[in-house]
Amino acid sequence: MHGIELKLALVGLAGIAAQWISWRFSLPAIALLLLTGLAAGPLTGLLDPVRDFGEVYRPVISLAVAIILFEGGLTLNLKEISETSKAVRRIILIGGPLVWLFSTLAAHYAGGLSWQTAILLGAILVVTGPTVIMPLLRQARLQKRAASLLRWEAIVNDPIGALLAVLSFEIFLVINNVHEAENLLFNGFIAALLALPGAWLFSKFIVWLFLRGHIAEYLKAPFLLVAALIANTVTNLFLEEAGLLTVTVMGIILANSRIASLSEMKRFKETITILLVSGVFILLTASLDLDLIYELGWQAAAFVAAILFVARPVAISIATIGTGLTWQERLLTAWIAPRGVVAVAIAGIFGTALAEQGIADGEKMIAYTFAVVAATILLHGFSLPVLARLLDLRAAERPGILIVGGSPWAVALAEKLMASDVPVMIADENWNHLSRARARNIPTYFGDVLSEHAHHELNIGVWSSLIAATDNDAYNALVCTEFGPEIGRGNVLQIGERDTVSNKRELHFTLGGRPLMRPGMSFNKLNDLIAEGWQITSSTLTKEFSHEDFVGSRLPESHILFWFKPGGAFQFAASNPNAAPGEENVVISFGPPRERRRQARDPEQDA
Repeated sequence: MHGIELKLALVGLAGIAAQWISWRFSLPAIALLLLTGLAAGPLTGLLDPVRDFGEVYRPVISLAVAIILFEGGLTLNLKEISETSKAVRRIILIGGPLVWLFSTLAAHYAGGLSWQTAILLGAILVVTGPTVIMPLLRQARLQKRAASLLRWEAIVNDPIGALLAVLSFEIFLVINNVHEAENLLFNGFIAALLALPGAWLFSKFIVWLFLRGHIAEYLKAPFLLVAALIANTVTNLFLEEAGLLTVTVMGIILANSRIASLSEMKRFKETITILLVSGVFILLTASLDLDLIYELGWQAAAFVAAILFVARPVAISIATIGTGLTWQERLLTAWIAPRGVVAVAIAGIFGTALAEQGIADGEKMIAYTFAVVAATILLHGFSLPVLARLLDLRAAERPGILIVGGSPWAVALAEKLMASDVPVMIADENWNHLSRARARNIPTYFGDVLSEHAHHELNIGVWSSLIAATDNDAYNALVCTEFGPEIGRGNVLQIGERDTVSNKRELHFTLGGRPLMRPGMSFNKLNDLIAEGWQITSSTLTKEFSHEDFVGSRLPESHILFWFKPGGAFQFAASNPNAAPGEENVVISFGPPRERRRQARDPEQDA
């Protein structure tokens, strides 16, 4: 028993370690998880999930996949696809069946698999996998429309691919007189009722419970989790894996309902999903039979090549004709289709089932699926940022700053950032406050950054940092609290009188962002200083002009706001009190005008 507990703990540790390395060095997380699973399982034999966890292994994997898809559905807002709804429909309704057809042909003629196995494998490869796509999109920083296409296809196609595989297998059983056709029709009809109208009714009932206050706030996230598991299990009683469609539909309906506390629940489920994706992928990879890997020969290589370079590109090219997408978006969508947890889990279930029914190459389907998963993860994972840059589909080539508040001080900061080629945008709900920024051709957003419209229009993933600089300290704190989990607590900063040490009436330390400058620099003070001639300057440090030289050239009342390397991330002085900028860093500071500095010291050159 203690051995099992230790292995589970180590799987969790390995998964989080892979996720951290991915974040720290900007590597595809799923590729690291794949290598970790291979090292722990087939290569060393330290972990054998079927042997170690017994009968609970498959049900646990099935429930984990259901939770992953439910969380994916919660991220899909119908307003996101107002510009691409036609393309998304075509990719799913036309592209999916074409991928199934072409993948089946590739599996039979290139891979040498029997028709039964090829048809089932072709259905499985319809899926593209949110467990792989979401981390890749987070790293690639794609433009909103291109990212929306890949995300919607990945989440919606996963349950569809699973259902196609289920139906293919059930029809095979009917043809071989293992099941009766009447039972299949009846069970399929009931599963369809549960997955579509049933999921809709159940989701609306949950919304009603939440809006009427029948569920305590602290119970809402656990209640949703259990509701998804129940819906998945009940649907699966009638048709295996049909519950994946049920939970996906539930997630989409809930995502488009007006539940005030949905954002907190999304974060709770996102945390669980990260843990599940990491653990499940390691377990599934570790369960791979090394003998099957050794048996993969030129036919498997030919099959993978056909999937990568023929089946998917041709299917998507046909499906997206006349959809209004640019050729760059069509090319990116045709190439990027990494498979992940769902494909591996379904292949494991049905590969074994085919072998039990006397199909000799049934278990080969598992190895072929892993070959596609490994190839797509490595090739698509590492090529997505490069291809997006070549096709000019990246939202920003370098980290940027979102400034909330259109004051003269904010405009001066934005001008200096633009002069350094740093992406910047000023957001304000007062049209007149944005007039200075518009006059200087600074990108602006007119509206409340906390609104639902801003959530879809601002593309928060593009901005690596946020500065809340309005005249309302409480609103600044609210903005930083809202965006902290997405951008990072150390990357959301605010101006104002906040002093968490001396003022007992201050907001709790968990609310708001880091102070951008020392206490005393309020909204009014900053703008008064701008009116007096204070300036925001950028200075590049060199061997001849070090950090000490920079500090010595400034008056004591000057403020260092932050610094960055060309093309690199920002280091805020408030978040890094013991750090100092180094050579080639660009320092952004706020201080008195040059005339006052010249009176006190020798002049130096500012960029």
